[in-house]
Amino acid sequence: MSIVTQTGDLGTTGLLFNRRVPKSHPRVEAYGACDELNAALGLARAQLRAASRRCVSARLLKAAQKDLIALMGEVATLAADRARYLQAGHRVLGVEDVERLTREAHALEARGIRASGWAIPGDNAAAAALDLARTVCRRAERRVVALGEKARRANPEVVRYLNRLGDLLWLMARQAERRTAR
Repeated sequence: MSIVTQTGDLGTTGLLFNRRVPKSHPRVEAYGACDELNAALGLARAQLRAASRRCVSARLLKAAQKDLIALMGEVATLAADRARYLQAGHRVLGVEDVERLTREAHALEARGIRASGWAIPGDNAAAAALDLARTVCRRAERRVVALGEKARRANPEVVRYLNRLGDLLWLMARQAERRTAR
């Protein structure tokens, strides 16, 4: 099947389970921002890998990209279709995913990376890409929160995950800046 379906030519797009909504729908805005985040993480991962062949941070970002695929599936499902989503066996984000990011953030803080003040992105390409990913992450978080309380109750770990990922990306960018300072 071609990607050129022409079904969106009139300004609508498909959610999971064949639901059509306007392309301006808040749910589309939310999963679209998460898709942008996935691409930004890919750019950051490429920059990190270019800087170092054996990069733990690049592997962490790839894991986050896989998590985002599950997150986007959840966000692209209307509340009325949540049971169908779960019955179909789709992965949902859980407490353990948020805790994994929390552990990674604490590990960076244990190495002396701290959140203090404003950052000025651009000391190197990897740090700049991480900061770009962080800002896209914060926008994705705002878009998911804008879906409203009912959507957040479906899986509160989605907002927690994005919040934690934004924190981690800030720390990772500061760590990448340290590599330039050496």
